[in-house]
Amino acid sequence: MDALALLQAESQCRHLIIAAAEAVDGQQYEAFVDCFTEDAVLQRPGGAPLAGRAAILASYALKSPDRLTQHLLCNHRVVVDPSGWAESSCKVLLYVSDRRREPAPEGRLADVKHHVGEFRDRLILTSDGWRIQNRKAWFELQVDARAGSPAA
Repeated sequence: MDALALLQAESQCRHLIIAAAEAVDGQQYEAFVDCFTEDAVLQRPGGAPLAGRAAILASYALKSPDRLTQHLLCNHRVVVDPSGWAESSCKVLLYVSDRRREPAPEGRLADVKHHVGEFRDRLILTSDGWRIQNRKAWFELQVDARAGSPAA
């Protein structure tokens, strides 16, 4: 791969990671699992590993249709290996709410707890383009809007 091809691959991988987060936020779980390889493994925060698209889809399909999420991704780094795999890492800020909450002009009130975590992905280039083969997701911090600042 020349320098331009590497940059294009990095961009495609970033786009895939963002598309996966947007699919979850839109409760488009079929589109979400399409971002993964058939044999993918997804390790969510505090959960058992989900192996394969069918297991990933079944787990996400159990989520309440009233659950409203917004995944904000930043500090995204992608390293592409010319042999057809890539490593991606990004920070995640997760806000959660409930669709049954009354929307206001400023938006719905979010849950009082917000989470800061990370996605670490291994991607491979398939005949259908880049796909996530392995995802490890975890939370490093949580913010409780009710809690005051801890003493220094």
